[in-house]
Order: sequence, then structure tokens, then C-alpha cells
Amino acid sequence: MVVRPRRSVLYMPGSNQRAIEKAKTLPADCVVLDLEDSIGPEKKVQAREQIVQALYAGGFGKRELVVRINRLDTEWGQNDLEAVASSCVDAICLPKVENAEEAIAAAKMMDASGAPASMNIWAMIETPKGVLNIDKICSASSRLNVVVMGTTDLAKELRVPHTANRIGLQYALGRCVLSARVHQKDILDGVYLDLESQDGLVAICEQGRDLGFDGKTLIHPSQLAVANKVFAPSEGAVIRARKIIDVWQEVAAQGKGVAVVDGQLVEGMHVDDARRTLAITDAIAEMSDAI
Repeated sequence: MVVRPRRSVLYMPGSNQRAIEKAKTLPADCVVLDLEDSIGPEKKVQAREQIVQALYAGGFGKRELVVRINRLDTEWGQNDLEAVASSCVDAICLPKVENAEEAIAAAKMMDASGAPASMNIWAMIETPKGVLNIDKICSASSRLNVVVMGTTDLAKELRVPHTANRIGLQYALGRCVLSARVHQKDILDGVYLDLESQDGLVAICEQGRDLGFDGKTLIHPSQLAVANKVFAPSEGAVIRARKIIDVWQEVAAQGKGVAVVDGQLVEGMHVDDARRTLAITDAIAEMSDAI
């Protein structure tokens, strides 16, 4: 089983060369070099050139490398996509995706720009319309492999407050997780804006994990350690996963289709979960060794 850890996904402004260099040293599973929200109109072209140079220079190790471009209907979007598509980036992140046609158009542009088949699309869901169309968006293109929640903009559009329990966002978050799972996509939770509250960050990461998210988008390196810990399998989960697989192999050799582990019934679906737990644990260890 091949999996890629996306516990911590750190946004870095593409106009800040120092930040880009720093990203090469941070324990982030993924780095998103940003051309959209964090870049003013007067700096977008310069930031694009700077990001492309950084991509060709390399040095990011095994970190997944993503560029968030401007929307394709802006004056910068198409040039962003064409410039990034010919680089070694792992994925292009599309902001504020509201329908499948946007993802389809991006995929066609990537094909026309010579992007390798391995280059993926990340779709950001930041508006009510995007939430309502999430199922079609998830099935829009084989390149699309990750959904990213833009909870700051979404809360604004929904006119709901940023409460600790995110009660106003629960339907949108759940609906997007459901569609991501139906279409076998990873899905990332939105950013947490309070840089002073580590307890708040822990709580919101744990909530995101319990809702089914694969990782957390982050706005500052100080948030990396919490996200990496919360979204990684716990030591107990790893021990149990190994036990499940060992017992399953024994009963399978006897021609049985069920087993009992620590007094609980285990079937094939539990074995699949156990294998994924060990695969993600191994991938995290490999990432840590490389960093």
C-alpha cells in the first residue's frame, strides 16, 4: 500500500525568498508556495518567477511541493498554471473551486502545458457553492487527488462565527469529507488563525482528525509539531495494527474469515485499516529520516 503523509501542510508566501528557503528545513509533510491570498497584485508576477526558480533549484527533499495559483479567471491565473506546469512541482492548488468545470479546465491546461501525468490538482473548497458541488468536483479529473478546506473564507460566506466547536461549519466539513472518501481523495482541514493558543490548536486538530481529515493546513511553522503529532497514528494504534495483522495471518492460514483481537471481532475491513496505519507510519518515518 502506497500512502503519502499529509499531516502538516504549510502555506508559505511565494514573494518571500527567505520563507521559501526556510521551508526546506522545516518538518512539514507538504509545503504550499502561495501566489494567491498572501501576495498583493503588484508582486504576483515577481512571486511567480521566484517560485519557479525555487522549484528548479530544488532542495525540498521528500516534502510534497504544491503551488497555489490564482484563479484561472484572473489576469494571473493562466500564466501561473502554465509556468508551474512545466516545473517539478507535485501539485497545483486551485483556490475557490466552485464547480467541476474549473477543475476540468485546469487539467486540460496542464495537459497542454506538458505537465507530467504525476502532477496533481488540489481543489480548495471555500464557498457555499463549492460545498454544494463537492461530489462533482471530486470526480472532475483523475489529476485531482486532494481536497482542501478554506474554512476562513467559508465561514465568512456562510456568516458563521469562528467558534471553538465550529458548529456553523459542521455540515460543510462533513459533506466534503464524505465526498472525498467516496472518490478516494485525501482531504485537509482549514487553517487555525490564533498563533498564541497551542491548546486551541491541539483541540482543533483533534476535532479535524475525528471528523476524518487527513491533515491540517497551517500558517506558521510553530504549528507544525502539533499537527504532525495529532494526525499521526498513535503508538497504541500502531501496536494494535501489528497485532491485528499477525492474528489475521494466523486465522487466514486456517481458512477463517474472522478473528478476535483483545476481545474484539476483527474482519477484513479492520485489516485494511491496520495495513493503512502501518503504511502511513512507515511513510512518516521515511519522511522524518529524509528531513
